[in-house]
Amino acid sequence: MMQVSIIETSSLGDRSYLISEAGAAVVVDPQRDIDRVLALADELGVRITHVLETHIHNDYVTGGLELSETVGAQYVVPGGDALGYPRRAVRDGDVIDAGPIQLQVMHTPGHTHHHVSYVLRDSTVTAIGVFTGGSMLFGTTGRTDLIGQEHTLELTHAQYHSVNRLAAELPGDTEVYPTHGFGSFCAATPSEGDCTTVRQQRHCNPALTQDEQSYVDQLLAGLAAYPAYYAHMGVINREGPRPVDLSMPKPVDPEELRRRIEAGEWVVDLRERTAFAAAHLGGTVGFELSGSFATYLGWLYKWGAPLTLIAEDADQIADARRELVRIGVDDLAGAAVGEIHTLVDGTELRSYRVADFHALAEVVDDVGVRVLDVRQEAEYAASHVDGAVNIPLHQLAQRAADVPTGEVWIHCGSGYRASIAASMIDRSERTVVLINDQFTNAKTLGLTT
Repeated sequence: MMQVSIIETSSLGDRSYLISEAGAAVVVDPQRDIDRVLALADELGVRITHVLETHIHNDYVTGGLELSETVGAQYVVPGGDALGYPRRAVRDGDVIDAGPIQLQVMHTPGHTHHHVSYVLRDSTVTAIGVFTGGSMLFGTTGRTDLIGQEHTLELTHAQYHSVNRLAAELPGDTEVYPTHGFGSFCAATPSEGDCTTVRQQRHCNPALTQDEQSYVDQLLAGLAAYPAYYAHMGVINREGPRPVDLSMPKPVDPEELRRRIEAGEWVVDLRERTAFAAAHLGGTVGFELSGSFATYLGWLYKWGAPLTLIAEDADQIADARRELVRIGVDDLAGAAVGEIHTLVDGTELRSYRVADFHALAEVVDDVGVRVLDVRQEAEYAASHVDGAVNIPLHQLAQRAADVPTGEVWIHCGSGYRASIAASMIDRSERTVVLINDQFTNAKTLGLTT
């Protein structure tokens, strides 16, 4: 019985897949930490014969090359891109013959120029599934502006035709297995649901419910900023990623930690956001190790700069290490582990208040209280706290002079981005208050426009 197993990478909003039948397996779009794939193959008792990429990825470093070399599988990549390693370059109509598993290549440009989907067929050659990468997603499509602004219009039209081709040529009950769309910035708009078929997409996907120009106009109008680290992913994936290293970084003692902070190096505290607010080393930044950690650290981090981590225990460091190698941040300068008061060594220990929108409602009209909204411009335009200053988190370092003086209450949609912003602007001359709350509560309290 053919089985499609999902390998979820929720922190980046992506999925990889392992297709298995009769002892054989094919992997589609694997993440860089291939130990998860190897463990699953071992659990199922299957041998991986082929590793497939739908496209050269822009949001993570692929594990495809290393996985194929590790297990001796054929590495299949869309033709057209100049790559720094041997692979099987496939084009529209090609067939991947993995014994009991048969997949046909369908060229579906849009997310990239050479993007392909893989149609999974059963023993009767009937399509039963399609791996769509960044083409047809759940209720949306992949974004089309990652290759360069000069290609965006062309690729948006191509995306429309690709999704329509999938819907026209595949049976309605074909299962759709996208790589992106579960929180990934590679999706043009947020996706909906956990599973879908081609038939369902015909009724809800904008590329299938709108005419071409309306789809193009809507997609282009909705494109928001995407993480800065994307600029490095395609380059790494075309050149060929080096083997993954999940080993622990070297330990850093409090004296060396202080020296790095004073030198202005990147020192990142992984602890929960309220723990950071209660007590942290001055000059460090707080990136809570939770769902969006890699996305926002990769977005704000100065690529290639020395990076030191602070955590409560070694497990946090190991988890952060795994998240970071997925986006190509390999060379950690070290890690300090322990209760924060044991790491001081003369460094100023700072704190700031944590509150909610109920507390803001009580003081919002006070002289000297200012509200800083670090959501993206489109979120702010849709609804915002009256009088709030909008500086999207990814612009905060460059727009530090625009941050209001006095008592600054900082919010986002849930508190995560606001916690990073609070750590970035926390200084002795400014009073910072982190609003650790859902923005919907601001609406309920009548604080918004």
